[in-house]
Amino acid sequence: MDSTVIATSLPAIAADIGTNPLALKLAVTSYLLSLAVFIPASGWTADRFGASTVFRAAIAVFMVGSIGCALSSSLTDFVIARILQGMGGAMMTPVGRLVLVRTIPKRELVGAMAWVTMPALVGPVIGPPVGGFITTYLSWHWIFLINIPIGIAGIIFASRYIENVRAEAHERFDVVGMIYVGLGIAGLAFGLSVAGLNFLPWSVVIGLVVGGTIFIVAYLVHAKRTPVPALDLTLFKLPTFRASVVGGFIFRIGIGAMPFLLPLMLQLGFGLSPFHSGLITFAAAAGAIGMKAATAGILRRFGFRNILLFNTFISAAFLAVCALFTDATPPAIMIGLLFVGGFFRSLQFTSINTLAYAEIESARVSRATSLVSVAQQLALSAGVGVGALAVDLSAASHGRTDILAADFPPAFLIVAGISTLAALFFTRLPPDAGAELSGRLPVTAQVTTQVTPQAPAEKI
Repeated sequence: MDSTVIATSLPAIAADIGTNPLALKLAVTSYLLSLAVFIPASGWTADRFGASTVFRAAIAVFMVGSIGCALSSSLTDFVIARILQGMGGAMMTPVGRLVLVRTIPKRELVGAMAWVTMPALVGPVIGPPVGGFITTYLSWHWIFLINIPIGIAGIIFASRYIENVRAEAHERFDVVGMIYVGLGIAGLAFGLSVAGLNFLPWSVVIGLVVGGTIFIVAYLVHAKRTPVPALDLTLFKLPTFRASVVGGFIFRIGIGAMPFLLPLMLQLGFGLSPFHSGLITFAAAAGAIGMKAATAGILRRFGFRNILLFNTFISAAFLAVCALFTDATPPAIMIGLLFVGGFFRSLQFTSINTLAYAEIESARVSRATSLVSVAQQLALSAGVGVGALAVDLSAASHGRTDILAADFPPAFLIVAGISTLAALFFTRLPPDAGAELSGRLPVTAQVTTQVTPQAPAEKI
């Protein structure tokens, strides 16, 4: 909910702290980058200290960051508080997914992944209208303060219902690798995201990008010499994992730009209030909820390869449709198209997320979870950067510095085109990819892999 609330409130926040709405993409990307930097430690931390302990601590850190956001009076303060939020958020999703993958048989993982995602979709559904209502009729500060009672409830429920699952054998944490990959990701992604915003001198931007590249190369060399690296890149040798992570990364670049571009177009381009903008944008998440119950049956009928390949083009087409929206487009038509588009994107996300674990054995689950989560967050960050850059370039090509409605259609077409490139990786999947997960194998050929915290995977 927090990520979708801020999307509809960016213009109001920007006006209050005295900055450009597009410059506030730093608040979005800094949160996502913080997630990406600290996620590599999530799997090891949960294995070492227990899932419930880490999850509760993560919520507490997120709450402190939320208070910092509400008290911010400048862009710098806001970005720092968002980074703190990201540090807490970095431990939440990976740890929750780690518990799920370790306790659910593989043939039931598709249904479990769909059901466990459904509560998380409630946030995006209520986030835009709630955030728009609060921003329009109260103050944007309250969109962060409402995280406090929610966080307290989260700590209570985590204490009661999340087992303190941990690994019996404790591997040594790769501190050096964590530093290399953290600095590399932060330098590259943050440097690219601030390019053209005049937020930092160009010499600093170039230094960030070059420095990030150097640290990434240093990590690649380090990882080859380390038995248990912070991010296990050997997982990319597995075809299903490679297609899921790389193809999913490209697909998410386009989809990750949508929650950033759409509210800005509706507010800056069409003149809608944050509340009315939120009432329209919530439709995409509502459509996503509608798909969850049908996902397992669809994958069982058509298989991962067919769904991922053809649904890439369908989802990208519904993203490109946003380029046709104008201030004269009836809200009902926009809501309808966003709803159907969310339906297909939800199918794509569940398929991508589940396929990543098709060939992962129990000993590498935590490493796979960390790497998958890093790739997801980097893709969303890249999507925001690409979308904002496209809008900037459109305005600059017309000799303007202000943003108009005409600057958004090219951006939607660009990010939609990028998403379609994911099909190049999905088409390389074998026809039976993930058959065990989707249930397409004959009963006599199915293999149930039960992963428990106490014992290695057993094949029954």
